[in-house]
Order: sequence, then C-alpha cells, then structure tokens
Amino acid sequence: MTDSTLPVAGATADKASERRRSQRVQIVMPVLVRGTSGGQAFEEEASTVMVNANGCMLMIKTAVVKAQQISLVNPATTEELPCKVVFIGRKSEGKSEVGVEFAEASPLFWRINFPPEDWNAAERKRPESSPRPAGGARPAAGPKR
Repeated sequence: MTDSTLPVAGATADKASERRRSQRVQIVMPVLVRGTSGGQAFEEEASTVMVNANGCMLMIKTAVVKAQQISLVNPATTEELPCKVVFIGRKSEGKSEVGVEFAEASPLFWRINFPPEDWNAAERKRPESSPRPAGGARPAAGPKR
C-alpha cells in the first residue's frame, strides 16, 4: 500500500486498481497497533477498514506520521508483523484513517480467503436451496463414513 497504490486526483478507479499489487477486501477486523508516538510507547486496539496482502487501511486514535514504523498484531493468532505508515487520510470521530504496508507481502496474516481477480460481484448468485419434503422437515442425513 504505497502512495502509488492509492487513487490520485483525476485517475479513474479502474486505473487505480490496475496499479495495486494485490486485491483489496473491505472488511472490519480487529487489530492491535503497537509503536511509539511522541517518544512514548503505545498499544491501541483498532479495526481495519480494508485489507490486502500488502497491508491495510485502519482507523486509529494515536497520532502517527508517514514513514513511521509500527507493528500490527492479529489478536486471533497473536501474529505480529512490522509495518510502515504510508498514508494518513481523513479524521473522523477522533480517529485518523491510516494506511500501513507490511515489510513484505503477508496475505496469510488476515486468515481470510481473498476473492479471485476475475471475481465479478454482479455475477454472484445465491445457491438454490433444495426443496424440502412436505411438512417442512429436512431430509435425513446420509450414513456416516
């Protein structure tokens, strides 16, 4: 998530997505942010706004600066990765939008499956449910193997 991966004024969304190194997934996930601010160590519980294999966008209260080194911890796995602040965006409700980049691509950090590049949300269909027998009962489960 370097500056070149973020949309620039006048660029279309298609052109911006062509420059991205990995696909972004809009998802709110808890993370723990560690670092120093004003010479003081901090640790803050935060949430992502968007994630990708190279980092994330998150909202944090603690003031950070561009190029600052911080760490992200996935509380579900306790895995901790070093990151660099690459973007500072708008402020809302006392929190700043902050883009961070992992030291190296780490898609497994999030423990989610990224959708394939050719995924077209417009083509998604809900699976058709199998008809239930009269009376609304579900069919009996098959034999255990």
